[in-house]
Amino acid sequence: MSQLNEFATEYLSRLPGSIRLVDIIEIILISTLLYHILLWIKNTRAWSLLKGIVVIVAFILIAAYFEMTTILWIVQNAFSVAVTAIVVILQPELRKALEDLGKKNILTSIIPFDSLKTTDEGRFSDKTINEIAKACTEMGKVKTGALIVVEQTQSLAEYERTGIDVDAIVTSQLLINIFEKNTPLHDGAVIIRGNRVVSATCYLPLSDNQSLSKDLGTRHRAGIGISEATDSMTIIVSEETGKISVAYDGGLDRNLDSDGLKEKLKIIQNKPEEEPQKRILWKGRSKVEK
Repeated sequence: MSQLNEFATEYLSRLPGSIRLVDIIEIILISTLLYHILLWIKNTRAWSLLKGIVVIVAFILIAAYFEMTTILWIVQNAFSVAVTAIVVILQPELRKALEDLGKKNILTSIIPFDSLKTTDEGRFSDKTINEIAKACTEMGKVKTGALIVVEQTQSLAEYERTGIDVDAIVTSQLLINIFEKNTPLHDGAVIIRGNRVVSATCYLPLSDNQSLSKDLGTRHRAGIGISEATDSMTIIVSEETGKISVAYDGGLDRNLDSDGLKEKLKIIQNKPEEEPQKRILWKGRSKVEK
């Protein structure tokens, strides 16, 4: 306990007489960082682990106050092992936190990391949207299950490698053919990049979200799982009900019709806005030009 008092006294003695603007900014940054760390901990199983750590720290402080040297020696030698154990236990949560940080796109405005180039039509054309919507509607009518992942900015190459290369223009006939029952490519997911079907029979990660409805099957959980891991949009056609759902950013919109599906796809199309048309008069005649 005396060592703790000496450390506090020494630290306070080093503080400058006047507070600078940089100090205020530093305090704000540290406070914001701690707030987001605590928020992340509360939304994961790390919250229970943190409460256990608080109990252990309280026990160590009591041991330090009463100068229990044996306990303090054990704590000192086990500290490095305990840190490694915490990192191993929280590996899935830490990976998810880093992925969420990467999705913030903080540096993309400065350094173009995105491999996908957008054209005047966006990441994919209106024709592709119509073909996907038509295929899903037709498959829904006959209750043919389908799982279609549309790539956005984050590469799906990791999941693409688990399937079979297709590399073909997106058409409704092709998608219906792929997901037709008892065909070699019907099992698994299709990945679409731009206006092309790049791979079929791909394996996707299943969501471990415990709050999901129990009536959701493996196909829906896979669609939500890939939307949690990447910024892609996944279209699911239920084999049991024929209803169309869309998984995006960890959420699921169910019971969509053709128009509703098209609106969802337009969200990630990233199509440049058209310039407003100007109407000018010339010798009594009106002319429309961009």
